[in-house]
Amino acid sequence: MRRFTALVFVFMLLAGCGKELTVEQQIIATLRNMEVAAEQGEHFEFMEYIADSFNGQQGSMDRREFHRFMIFQINQNRRLQAQFFPIFVKETGENQASANFKILVTGGGGLLPERGQIFQVDTAWVRPDGDWLLQNANWKPLDLSAADIENLTEF
Repeated sequence: MRRFTALVFVFMLLAGCGKELTVEQQIIATLRNMEVAAEQGEHFEFMEYIADSFNGQQGSMDRREFHRFMIFQINQNRRLQAQFFPIFVKETGENQASANFKILVTGGGGLLPERGQIFQVDTAWVRPDGDWLLQNANWKPLDLSAADIENLTEF
């Protein structure tokens, strides 16, 4: 909750400066809000950032199936946590963008994570009414060798 409050405070300061946030800053802020919602188990709030036309995993998952997937993940992992590695955002058209990143997801029922996985995530975003919405997401788990683990900071 502190992270969310700090994020809101930063955006209020930036808004007070009069400069509009860049597309990159807006999408990263949206991803951070999604992270907070997922970590707090707020699946309905998380889904507010998902476009009605969403498809994922090369078209095998629609918005409703993705919602079920998120509910399952939240229920399986009382302490769901996510850590983004650098997020690369690119404008792909008017009110369209893509974001690619690696994310470490950990979870479990206790205080300490029982399991974790790093994923490569490729996303597409649309802005139909001023807010960025996730339209497409594809992710795959990364198999890391010992050398890769030593170089995690290079993500």
